[in-house]
Amino acid sequence: MNTPTEKLQKVLARAGFGSRREMETAIADGRVKVNGQVATLGDRIETRDRVTLDDRPVSLRDAEEVPRRVIMYNKPEGELCTRRDPEGRRTVFDRLPRLKGERWIAIGRLDINTSGLLLFTTDGELANRLMHPSTQVEREYAVRVMGGVRPENVTAMTEGVMLEDGPARFTDVQEFGGEGINTWFHVVILEGRNREVRRLWESQELTVSRLKRVRYGNIFLDKRAKAGEWVELSQEEVDDLAQLAGLSARKVPALTPDEQNRWSRDKNKRRPVNAMRKPKSSRRSR
Repeated sequence: MNTPTEKLQKVLARAGFGSRREMETAIADGRVKVNGQVATLGDRIETRDRVTLDDRPVSLRDAEEVPRRVIMYNKPEGELCTRRDPEGRRTVFDRLPRLKGERWIAIGRLDINTSGLLLFTTDGELANRLMHPSTQVEREYAVRVMGGVRPENVTAMTEGVMLEDGPARFTDVQEFGGEGINTWFHVVILEGRNREVRRLWESQELTVSRLKRVRYGNIFLDKRAKAGEWVELSQEEVDDLAQLAGLSARKVPALTPDEQNRWSRDKNKRRPVNAMRKPKSSRRSR
């Protein structure tokens, strides 16, 4: 009888060491070993194999053994979606509650000048499914646009335009008011390509002056998390995300007393967002 195997990057992501893409990079960089041998992309492993990442043993777990926690974070402008920045700038991971033996995995990214909803999970498979283009998860943004937006601009962006990395389109564009040359719109997109929302507007010779993500799938940014704050999603919300990703529901583990104390301390250490803002005189429109 054949022993079931799984892709190495999938097992590493499930163990909470990062997304599948991050684990593919780690394998390509020679940081992963299987049974003492440097792994290569495409390797498949069994549960009895010995795996190390950066020479540290990896505990292999079945999918059902991985805790599935999800937090919603309200990202302010000026933060980077990276774990570490060589220039010492603040990252979204600096504000998240600490985990023991696991890592938060970002479900998608936002650029430094974009604010709003970011989701993080301990379940690498959930993150991968929700980010994969085939899942067609809606991302909704509030966009403030400089310039006069004509009906033909909206038609072009919903029918599709050719960008440097391929065709792109909004599935919906709704005007939400505003004054003068600054008008607010809500747009929906099904991909997470780099600066895609901004580039779609730029294709119409229009400039985005503010951009905020307000929804990812069925999770809306709400008042539970102010700018720079996070909140853990409920069992119902996590189950809804799992269903969207085509995964079975799994009980969200309760926090241990140690985790409750640690998470509470992490929330209390939060630096006020206002302290990060530049004086108005030095800010330039983007």
